[in-house]
Amino acid sequence: MESVRLKVKRLPHCRSIPAYATSGSVGLDITAAIDEPLILAPGARAKVPTGVILEIPVGYEGQVRPRSGLAATAGITLTNSVGTIDSDYRGELMVLIVNLGSEPYTFCPGERIAQLIVAPVPRVEVVEVGELNPNNERGSGGFGSTGRNTLQSRSGPLS
Repeated sequence: MESVRLKVKRLPHCRSIPAYATSGSVGLDITAAIDEPLILAPGARAKVPTGVILEIPVGYEGQVRPRSGLAATAGITLTNSVGTIDSDYRGELMVLIVNLGSEPYTFCPGERIAQLIVAPVPRVEVVEVGELNPNNERGSGGFGSTGRNTLQSRSGPLS
């Protein structure tokens, strides 16, 4: 697989630049660039600095995603999951975190708080039309419409 070059500028308060934890990791770990512990109460949100500025290649986006371990053990996730970083953004990467757990959570300096995936994103040509192709399997079914029949056949009608 071809690698993509991600340029990273380290700011003075940076603890570490994004890095893979293992050879099989898909996301690069992002750490908290804080000088002292940050306590996040249940229901509270925070904008946590990372100490890095990224130069994502044109034709790609950065996707900031929650860490499954933090979500499973403490209810920590992202307020805008998945967060998108555009290729032309040159500000510090900030991670928008929320505590959905029932207990306060303390973030330590340098703690892994999220993960970054760099993915290709094609430019699309938007074409306004009068009609769309009505011959498709789903039609205008909305939320939950693709699983309704399967659920009904296993557990009876939905209420």
